[in-house]
Amino acid sequence: MMQNVQLAPENDEDDLYSGYNDYNPMFDTEDLENDVAFQQAVRTSHGRRPPVTAKIPGTSSSRPLATGFGSKATLPSSMGRPMTGAIQDGVSRPMTAVHAAGYTKAAIRGSSFDPLGQARGPASPLEKKNSDSSEEKIRQLEKKVNELVEESCVASSSGDLKLALEKAKEAGRQERELLRQREQITPLANINLDLKYSVLLNLASQYAANEMYAEALTTYQLIVKNKMFSNGGILKVNMGNIYLKQRNYSKAVKFYRMALDQITSAHKEMRMKIMENIGVAFIKTGQYVDAISSFEEIMSISPNLKAGFNLILCYFAIGNGEQMKKAFQKLLAVPLEVDYDDKYVSLNDDLHTKLLIEAIKNDSLSQIERERKSVAEEYIMTAAKLIAPVIETSFAVGYDWCVDVVKASHYVELANDLEINKATTYLRQQNFNQALDTLKMFEKKDSRLKSVAATNLSFLYYLGNEMAQAINYADLAVNSDRYNPAALTNKGNTVFANGDYEKATEFYKEALRNDSLCTEALYNLGLAYKRLNRIDEALDCFLKLHAILPNSTQVLYQIASIYEIMEDPHQAIEWLLQLISVVPSDPQVLLKLGKLYDHEGDKSQAFHYYYESYRYFPSNIEVIEWLGAYYVDTQFCEKAIEYFERAALIQPTQVKWQLMVASCYRRSGNYQKALEKYKLIHRKFPENTECLRFLVRLCTDMGLKEVQEYVTKLKKVEKLKEIREQRIKSGRDGSARNRREGSGGSSSGRNNSGGPKGERLSARLKALPGTSEPYESSSSKEIDASYVDPLGPQAERPKTAARKRIEEDDFADEELGEDLLPE
Repeated sequence: MMQNVQLAPENDEDDLYSGYNDYNPMFDTEDLENDVAFQQAVRTSHGRRPPVTAKIPGTSSSRPLATGFGSKATLPSSMGRPMTGAIQDGVSRPMTAVHAAGYTKAAIRGSSFDPLGQARGPASPLEKKNSDSSEEKIRQLEKKVNELVEESCVASSSGDLKLALEKAKEAGRQERELLRQREQITPLANINLDLKYSVLLNLASQYAANEMYAEALTTYQLIVKNKMFSNGGILKVNMGNIYLKQRNYSKAVKFYRMALDQITSAHKEMRMKIMENIGVAFIKTGQYVDAISSFEEIMSISPNLKAGFNLILCYFAIGNGEQMKKAFQKLLAVPLEVDYDDKYVSLNDDLHTKLLIEAIKNDSLSQIERERKSVAEEYIMTAAKLIAPVIETSFAVGYDWCVDVVKASHYVELANDLEINKATTYLRQQNFNQALDTLKMFEKKDSRLKSVAATNLSFLYYLGNEMAQAINYADLAVNSDRYNPAALTNKGNTVFANGDYEKATEFYKEALRNDSLCTEALYNLGLAYKRLNRIDEALDCFLKLHAILPNSTQVLYQIASIYEIMEDPHQAIEWLLQLISVVPSDPQVLLKLGKLYDHEGDKSQAFHYYYESYRYFPSNIEVIEWLGAYYVDTQFCEKAIEYFERAALIQPTQVKWQLMVASCYRRSGNYQKALEKYKLIHRKFPENTECLRFLVRLCTDMGLKEVQEYVTKLKKVEKLKEIREQRIKSGRDGSARNRREGSGGSSSGRNNSGGPKGERLSARLKALPGTSEPYESSSSKEIDASYVDPLGPQAERPKTAARKRIEEDDFADEELGEDLLPE
């Protein structure tokens, strides 16, 4: 292979490849097993030492290497001294001369390599603390007291006030034990005042939280009167708060002022809060002038929303209209320390900026800002509604002044809400025309305000039974803001009123898609399903609504009604029992329960609920009739007389109640009173055949001479009744012939007894009891007649113009109620 290599001439000065084939025998590792010096180094402590770290080895890592030709001679270093670990003159040098490696200058051959000092054995164990020493006991006791105080605070924050108080008392006992032990071994100057202060303060706080005000005041006094506590005087604020809860307002003001004297002006915020408490205490005692001075000072130094609102209330209480205006302007000028500009709108198309805005739009800081704005708007709206009727000569002028002042402040958007509230106030005053005029002003506003105004206008026209206008404004509200659930609910109500229940369900569903918590839409959707006889879906709607409004009486009644439709009386009774737990004095619910128990055959429970219904509403004829019939069936006719007499008072023109009273007297054996009652009935209703029959029977049984008189009257009345019935029959035949003969015959029919006059007479006769048999022979079913409430349950009465009932379960109060009228 080398024969083809041409060597460079010798006279070339710089050979680029010179020394390329040179080989240093130090790197020959093939013959290490036969290298005596290397094997000896491996067998010594050098080979047993821990592995070196990953760093460039120094001279200590050098070793004698054999040459590539098997030479056993060691290689000298570049300075002419032997390599480390080489043997010279029979003495082996250490591998290195560095002290940190564990060698000394006096190291001899064969010494062990022990850099970590492991040959010395394990270290002696640490000395154990003497737990019996007094200092250690005190330290452990201090630690235990701190732990008890901390556990008490944690329990209080989690709502377990009883456990918190127990821990606080235990901490007090342990702290007193600690003080006794410390006094035995150390002077009083070494007492831990911070620990004592924290124990007493926590104990007083827990007493106050558990409404043990006397103990709390005693504990606070221990802190306040102890001169070693430098800041104990500030706790007089807490004592003032306790007196305020006890309604001892004079002492509360006294302690607030004592605390105010001990707080320097550097703590301005705390001083303002104490002054606000003083003002509230003066309001409680009716000292509005003193309260005004406190709130005025706060508004001049550090104004805040609560103090400004309380100042308006004080001026309202004393009737100072001009000062109310000034206080309202001060309330609007309170700084909220928020950015009023819309900083969450990107002014460019920068993606990074948009992502940043999206990130900070709902962070904690923006939530605090929204909360502050919401609280401020609530105070301002409430104050405006309070002072508007009294600051000017009329309500409208006062509202206009408030709107103008609000428009000049940071709360410009509240001006429109005030206008809406103005229309709502007109509604409460029954001034519908002014409400309509005010709402119509918003037809040219932005879409949100237009939708709100149109929703209320639709509601007003719905109440006025002007369905055409109600539909127009409902459409306008929906078109202005398709995502307004109130507008969609109103639109569904107008469709519902026209009988298109299927279409109404679509609007209610859309309202629920926009706002799943729109209870009005969910309730009306259940009613629509009920009208469509989709009972399962209606029940599902009302059960969902019950989860949202667990104490809604209307929802509970609707669920019970649906179970009754489904012929499940046990479930209906269960839901009605839940309903009377919410409204225990509702006579209609009690009546419904009585009916269900009566239908189930449980007369005792039925009597209980009928009687309860009668007790709360003793004018319900159905209840009175059932109770009277119940006592007649149970052979307590004397008690039945009470109920039938009340029915006769309620319906004095109905002869049947007085006949029932007389019948009860006769059944109970009191024939004399029965005779007197029948005579009284005969004087009031001389043509009543039932009364005459009983008079004839009683006079015959009692052997009275008046029997012949009553027999004669009875025959005359029966004969007169036969004549009337013949006239009615001939009138019906004549009207039938007239209808066949045409309009000519109908006009002649008006002049004879068979015309409308005869029909009216027939109607009156049909209203009287029949004459085919005596009154007593009437069955119990006739006495316990079924009854249909002409108004139905209160939960199903609609909101119409005159509040008239359209059908059994029309819209309830909430479906179009005040929720659609912004407060």
